[in-house]
Order: sequence, then structure tokens, then C-alpha cells
Amino acid sequence: MTVDIDKTGSGPADTPPAGPEAIKAIPVRHYGRYVTAFVAIALLAAVVYAFSQGKINWGAIPDYFFDDRILSGMGKTLLITVLAMLIGIVGGVMLAVMRLSKNPVTSSIAWFYIWFFRGTPVLVQLIVWFNLGLVFEYINLGPFYRDEWSDFMTPFLTALLGLGLNEAAYMAEICRAGLLAVDEGQTEASHALGMSHTKTLRRIVIPQAMRVIVPPTGNEVINMLKTTSLVSVVQYPELLRAAQDIGQTSGAPAEMLFLAAAWYLLLTSIFSVGQYYLERYYARGSSRSLPPTPMQKIRANLFSLSTRSSTKGGAA
Repeated sequence: MTVDIDKTGSGPADTPPAGPEAIKAIPVRHYGRYVTAFVAIALLAAVVYAFSQGKINWGAIPDYFFDDRILSGMGKTLLITVLAMLIGIVGGVMLAVMRLSKNPVTSSIAWFYIWFFRGTPVLVQLIVWFNLGLVFEYINLGPFYRDEWSDFMTPFLTALLGLGLNEAAYMAEICRAGLLAVDEGQTEASHALGMSHTKTLRRIVIPQAMRVIVPPTGNEVINMLKTTSLVSVVQYPELLRAAQDIGQTSGAPAEMLFLAAAWYLLLTSIFSVGQYYLERYYARGSSRSLPPTPMQKIRANLFSLSTRSSTKGGAA
């Protein structure tokens, strides 16, 4: 029997050749990242050192952090935030529907409202509302209510109208974008089934538009929480006003501003968590599986660590 020998004479011709040597992967060095990280840490350390050496009584912040005036001001800040956002959301939906209406009168009125309130600063609007007594000496609603404007337009009502009506202009554009994001076929199909225009909006269009409306609305809520600090100019005793009053009486005005900033950071962080879960709720129909929440990630990591430790213990 003859056996074919390969050309090198080292063995049979059907013997597979030796595989290539294993490649040793060498990671690319990103020296720019190390330099950037070092510079960022150095700048952060310099800022922390500068604040630590400043003439600031940091001990005054925990002393007044839970002061009754601060807590009362925080409650008023949350109250004006919620009420102003309710006015803004309801007014924004109405203005968005009017803006999309085929009636030129209602569409023009909505356009003018949005143009005016978005084009003027909210601080100016607050001051104008507070001083409208120069134009309207009395407010007369017939047999229901009549009073002087200065008594009627309280700091609370000024803050509520100034922030709420201004927010309605921004929410109108957000709601309009959400309504336009829904395919027109949805509206045509609902009308073909005999549904009215109002019922189509309430049952078909708005629920689908919420997925687009909710994320920017969450940002508007957080922005509204911080914008409430402007109402201190109309003497409304919210968080910033309470901190300023305490700073004037305690001789620590800068420290009380840092205290107010800490409370704003805490409240915005809580609102951000609520926004995250609200977005997940309305995103259920947009994807087959939602990404895990932070708590689910933590539980998964803890479970994987416990599984690895038990595996190692069993192997030992």
C-alpha cells in the first residue's frame, strides 16, 4: 500500500497543518484619558480647598437645615410648584388643541398667547401681575366678588398666575409635539368607528402622545421647582425667601444660600426619580422589554456575587 507524502516529507498529505500561534492582544493606551482625569480631579480639589479656606461658617448650615421657617418655605415651594404645573398642563393641553384647530380664530389666539408668554421673561410677568393695581383699581365680578386689586392680588396669587400661565405656553408646545407624533391614521380609524373628536383625543390620541409628552414635562416640573425662587421678589415666603430672612437675622447670608441650594438639590433629585419611573410606565408599549431599574441592577449584582461565592465554596 502506498501512502502519499506531502512535499516536505514530514508526514501524510492529509495531516492538517499546525494552527497559527495565539495572538496576544495588547490594549491601546489612552494617555489622554489619564491626563483629563488628573486635571479634573486637581480642579475639583482646588475648588474644595478654596471653599474650605473661605470665611464661611459651615456649621450654621446644619443648625438651620430643619428650621421651622425653612421647612415652611419648602412646603410653600412644593405647593406653588404643584399648583402652577397643574395650571400649566391643563392650559397647555387646551392651547395645543386650539393651536391644531382648523378654526383660524382659535388657532390665532393660541399662537398669540404662546408667542407673548414665551417671549417675555417670567420675572417681568410676575412684577407686572403684582403691579396691575395701577391699571385696575378694583376687581368687580358682579354679585360674586368685588374688592380692591391690591387686596385681591396677594403674593400667593401673583406667584400662581405668573408661573402657571407662563408654563402653559411651554407646555402647549410640548403637548402639540406629542399630538403630532401620533399617526393620523389613528384619528381617521377612530372617526370611521363613529367616535367623536373629543373622545378620539381622550381615548386614542392623548394616551399614545403621553410617551412623547412625559419626558419633557418631567424636565418642566424640575425647572418649575427652581423657578419658584423668583417669586421671592413679590414677597411670597417660599424656600429662598425664608433662607434670605434667616440669613439677615443670623448674620450668615451666604451660608443660608448654600442651605437653600442643598434643599433644591435634594428636591430635584427626588423629582428626577419620580420622572424616571413615570417614563418607564408610559414606555411599556414602545419596546418588548424595559431596561432594568437601578434597584434591579443592584439585586442582580448581589445575586451574581453570592452565586460566585457559593460556587467557589463548593469547589473548595
